[in-house]
Amino acid sequence: MGRGKVLAVLFGIILAICVSGSAASEQHMTAHFFYVGQAEAVLLQGPDFTVLVDAGDVDRYDVVPLLQRAGVEQIDVVIITHPHADHMGQLKDVLAAIPVKEVWMSGYEHPTPVFEDALDAILASDAGYYEPHAGEVIQMGSLTLEILNPAELTDDVHESCLAVRAAFGDFAVLLTGDIEAVTERQILARGHNLQAQILQLGHHGSRTSTDGAFLDAVNPDAAIYSAAICSPYGHPHIEVVERILRQGITLYGTDAYGTITVESDGSNYWITTEREPELYGGAFGQIEINRAPYEQLIKIAQIGKKLAGEILRLRPFSSLDDLLRVRGIGRATLERIKTQGIAFVGE
Repeated sequence: MGRGKVLAVLFGIILAICVSGSAASEQHMTAHFFYVGQAEAVLLQGPDFTVLVDAGDVDRYDVVPLLQRAGVEQIDVVIITHPHADHMGQLKDVLAAIPVKEVWMSGYEHPTPVFEDALDAILASDAGYYEPHAGEVIQMGSLTLEILNPAELTDDVHESCLAVRAAFGDFAVLLTGDIEAVTERQILARGHNLQAQILQLGHHGSRTSTDGAFLDAVNPDAAIYSAAICSPYGHPHIEVVERILRQGITLYGTDAYGTITVESDGSNYWITTEREPELYGGAFGQIEINRAPYEQLIKIAQIGKKLAGEILRLRPFSSLDDLLRVRGIGRATLERIKTQGIAFVGE
């Protein structure tokens, strides 16, 4: 890529990955599939690694607060699967707020303001830059990252998407970005080990992805998709949902469950969710601030993108008055919130 090649020259090939601080326990890996609307952001934490895969949507400000809430002080690698605004939108915010050692991208050029801003942010940071290719196996402490795609770039952004199998002991998560069926078949033909207990559904659960043969090869116990509540694209598509359920695979979506957290000791694993489906709202359009997703929080009086992100980071709150802990919410703002009458704190 144009400026990417400049980055590669500046920073050289992949740097040695050093151990960074993590909120994960000494013996466990944790994968957070954050609820970030119609976008993607997945955090992998372990005793000697912190990896962020994709960085949310440009029209929101929630990735940094979610990372801070997870205790992230430094990131070893940010992997951007492809340069669409719903996958790299908040990369510049992450780079500005948290030390990042490296950024990985596929090398696909996408001449948009979001892409250009991201490249500028990488250049202005201390992060290294790398473009991995299919077949590379990169050890990051106790985490093994096998690059599944791309083998080479094409003129299609989704075909050029980075896809990664992340393994911790005998436990694995397959992260697919927006790859579609044609790319899934190419990955199968290359003979990669695709088996994983957790599969991130390609393209937000779109019918373009998760081909039957690919699903058989992965053979997951659970599948997770990331989509907005009432997704404007209808994600996940019913064909994919039916295919998943027919095979006895447990299905989770961030639209229904909020942030989905998977923890593993390298053998067994446990899944917890931020909420049960539809528990985030109240009667007559009320908004429960300890459970409401980002889209609901910004409907509260005086709460814009950044304050919504701070609420996500600092909750739970014991009462509406407890919102005064949020920097930017003073007594005048709190009174407007109370007067509006839709925000509440549940039992």
